[in-house]
Amino acid sequence: MHQPQVSSRADLAQTAATLLERLRTRGPRIHCITNAVAQNFTANVLLAAGCVPSMTLSSEEIGAFVANTDALLVNLGTFDRERREATEIAVEIAGQEDVPWVLDPVFVDRAPPRAEFARTLIARLPTAVRLNRSEFAALAGTETSREATMAAAGANGITIALSGETDLVTDGKRTADIANGHPMMARVTAMGCAGSALVAACLAVEDDAFCAAAAALLMIGVAGELAAERSAGPGSFAAAILDTLYSLDGHALAARAKVS
Repeated sequence: MHQPQVSSRADLAQTAATLLERLRTRGPRIHCITNAVAQNFTANVLLAAGCVPSMTLSSEEIGAFVANTDALLVNLGTFDRERREATEIAVEIAGQEDVPWVLDPVFVDRAPPRAEFARTLIARLPTAVRLNRSEFAALAGTETSREATMAAAGANGITIALSGETDLVTDGKRTADIANGHPMMARVTAMGCAGSALVAACLAVEDDAFCAAAAALLMIGVAGELAAERSAGPGSFAAAILDTLYSLDGHALAARAKVS
């Protein structure tokens, strides 16, 4: 698979446009282990981007679902016994079948058992980890900084997508700062979970995890900006961002990209 190189704002916008077209053409299957409040919105975001989502947690069938999927999302937002068991099976099968997977260690900064489980998952080498600054600090045991994030990515051989007012994506060698997005995104539940699912979707059609993660965050950030312009509040925004993702194109990505 062609691996685009991201070295500038224009490069990332073009990469995102290319991957979006691949999603719509190929319709990759994305299996999501995610929290209860996020399932519906996450599925709709993936559908709007051209993907085929699945959400089963059954220990009897999740292995077959993951073996036949193109990418996997593991989100720890609801850390119950059923999801933990499903995660163990799914990650094992993903490793056996070479399925790319994303870890979203939600709220590991609030509960030590959840953080410990997340560390065991990172040791199993997810393709990418998407988390915020508090979650990174809890897992890394250090203050969050560009240098610490790059060091963690390099040491673990993974891509880290660190969310915030400006997102940082790094594989330990390359970095991209993405300043797209809108405050309204924080007013809709599951927006971050859906963004992580979009990272998984891009991994399904792009082998370069750094490019895939950066492109996904640019897509969701630009879609958020455009959706906010046509929304009156969180309710209409949630619908508008689905419509915007569905119609998002290379022109909008190129015009809106805030990348350094």
